[in-house]
Amino acid sequence: MDHQPKFFENLSGTGKAIGVLTSGGDAQGMNAAVRAVVRMGIYVKAKVYFVYEGYQGMVDGGDNIVEVSWESVSSILQVGGTVIGSARCKSFRTREGRLQAAYNLVQRGITNLCVIGGDGSLTGANLFREEWSGLLEELAQKGKIDEEAVKKYAYLNIVGMVGSIDNDFCGTDMTIGTDSALHRIIEVVDAIMTTAQSHQRTFVLEVMGRHCGYLALVSALACGADWVFIPEYPPEEGWEDSMCVKLSENRARKKRLNIIIVAEGAIDCHNKPITSEKVKDLVVQRLGFDTRVTILGHVQRGGTPSAFDRILASRMGVEAVLALLEATPATPACVVSLSGNQAVRLPLMECVQMTQEVQKAMDEGRFVEAVRLRGRSFENNLNTYKLLSHKKPDAELPKTNFNVAVLNVGAPAAGMNAAVRAAVRVGITEGHKMFAVIDGFEGFARGKIKEISWGDVGGWTGQGGSILGTKRTLPAKYLEKIADQMRTNNINALMVIGGFEAYESCLQLHEARSRFEEFCVPICVLPATISNNVPGTDFSIGADTALNAIVETCDRIKQSASGTKRRVFIIETMGGYCGYLANMGALAAGADAAYIFEEQFDIRELQANVEHLTEKMKTSIQRGLVLRNENCNENYTTDFIYQLYSEEGKGVFDCRKNVLGHMQQGGAPSPFDRNFGTKISAKAMQWISKKLKETYRKGKVFANTDDSVCLLGMRRRNLVFQPVAELKTETDFVHRIPKEQWWLKLRPLMKILAKYKTSYDVSDSGQLEHVAMHSPKEAETGAI
Repeated sequence: MDHQPKFFENLSGTGKAIGVLTSGGDAQGMNAAVRAVVRMGIYVKAKVYFVYEGYQGMVDGGDNIVEVSWESVSSILQVGGTVIGSARCKSFRTREGRLQAAYNLVQRGITNLCVIGGDGSLTGANLFREEWSGLLEELAQKGKIDEEAVKKYAYLNIVGMVGSIDNDFCGTDMTIGTDSALHRIIEVVDAIMTTAQSHQRTFVLEVMGRHCGYLALVSALACGADWVFIPEYPPEEGWEDSMCVKLSENRARKKRLNIIIVAEGAIDCHNKPITSEKVKDLVVQRLGFDTRVTILGHVQRGGTPSAFDRILASRMGVEAVLALLEATPATPACVVSLSGNQAVRLPLMECVQMTQEVQKAMDEGRFVEAVRLRGRSFENNLNTYKLLSHKKPDAELPKTNFNVAVLNVGAPAAGMNAAVRAAVRVGITEGHKMFAVIDGFEGFARGKIKEISWGDVGGWTGQGGSILGTKRTLPAKYLEKIADQMRTNNINALMVIGGFEAYESCLQLHEARSRFEEFCVPICVLPATISNNVPGTDFSIGADTALNAIVETCDRIKQSASGTKRRVFIIETMGGYCGYLANMGALAAGADAAYIFEEQFDIRELQANVEHLTEKMKTSIQRGLVLRNENCNENYTTDFIYQLYSEEGKGVFDCRKNVLGHMQQGGAPSPFDRNFGTKISAKAMQWISKKLKETYRKGKVFANTDDSVCLLGMRRRNLVFQPVAELKTETDFVHRIPKEQWWLKLRPLMKILAKYKTSYDVSDSGQLEHVAMHSPKEAETGAI
């Protein structure tokens, strides 16, 4: 299978023209995609054209189709919506309209189209491609173009990127804009929670999603809503009663507020709509609760794109240009999308057909099928929500007599509390007694451990930091005391949530098993650190929140320079020796350079960066942004780099420096971190239950194999449990980072988008895959 590596810079776009358009409803992140397509296109020496106002502009031609330069897409990364406009176009639905569009494209030699939009826009593009040769022949017959042109422009290549806040497109885990829409929803929910709390109110929130319940489902999961209505999973007959019982039970448990989330397309099992007003009237009539409705509307489409959407759109834009360069007349129109953490290409029509299948299944009342067709990520969300939102009566819960303890280790990371909440609730559902350890292993040694109930963790998902308290102390120096506490409290399993320290701690417990039998129990590590430096996982809980904090600050800092001409900012990020935050922050904020420990640099490189910025100041873009990881080099400190740039840039630009510091650790967790924390924690708890059953012998739990101390991580497309003992070989313990890190592959992408010539290995991409129908079994093991 060993092919020659494939490099982006070896692909030539000379003589090719690429048109880029956005169509259908707008979505945050579309601009990032447009920027990536334009710059990558220019980088491979292709001509790139904007098609303004979607298909309408393609039909109207004239000034609507314009060749663009590198600077045309400067400063659009942080802008929501789409700067090239999008319009619903009736005329493109007619053959005459498409004939006119084909004529306008041929006039400019454009035979490669990159369409960013929803399923309607992409279906239109595919039809256009199928008709293309017929349209050209008709144009030749009418004498509008010559036979030469018919031959020269015989084929139209199309690559789609899905921009839609609803995440309603099958075949892709996340569409561009979905994460940003969740940010808007969660901001509103967090704000509403404080006022609802004050007045003991019930709030009914209506979110977008006419045919797809993704936004409603994930926001319900992320804020711990009491009830959610989505089109794919209508409530059972008599839901009115069960919902009211649930709401009043929650009030009886001293919960001062209720949140109900309704997707705009919510229906009951007879396909009758369920509106937010209907839900409100029901609560008021039956329970007399003070109830308010908030309809979020177009707020969800607005605002700046989240870090995730910018990185997703930039990765997709590159992949789209690659796909266009490699397209042949025989390759079907494809969509570039994300599966887990991997960019993939899928046949456009397969995705569209599957998306239509979901709608058909819903119309025909086959709701179980509809959920399955939505894909494993959607199914996982739904199962996790069901697991965590409704507590069964005590009489119905199994009793296992196992005691499971949860603790936080290392520095606080946003999303830790969501993980603790999920662990506690799933543990209780599985029949275990759950214990919370305060202040990490130090607290454990001092006996700071207490039983924790279902209600104790209510409202935890949206809280930043660590409610249980966390310490960096490793267990090695307290082993005896910790073993005593394990024995006294009869702890049969441990869940350790934290960063590199959590991983190291579990290694120490694993090694101490020969001396202390108390540690011969199932132990699971959940990676939670802003630095994202834990081996065995692509992402850790908390890194997304920190990345958003960095990107938001960079946006503000860049804006501060808009009045003063020619300024360069040097920004220092956290992360220990791991360059994840600096590198991804640079990609998402559109920085000119990022200095990281993993890629050694010397004075010549610093010099080259200064010269690069000097050149840039001669263009219309007169500001620069440079990120530096705190430990990237002990001698080239932030001050050194600042002084070097100030000296070398004298007369051309001036410098400012900014150390972001602990603001990167704080803040309310982002939707991604809440969701990721909740889901991996629920999964880890189920693993612990399974291990407890397997290792229970003669009245006690005894687990001493390597595979009973695992770290649960996201690896490319799957969640995997990996024995910590096996991860040792993958770890650089001196610098506390994994030896190999996936995101280093994205480093050249950041450089190319900042106009550097570099080598970019794209061997991973390229194979056209098929939309997989997954089996129900896979949903349990599968994606996030």
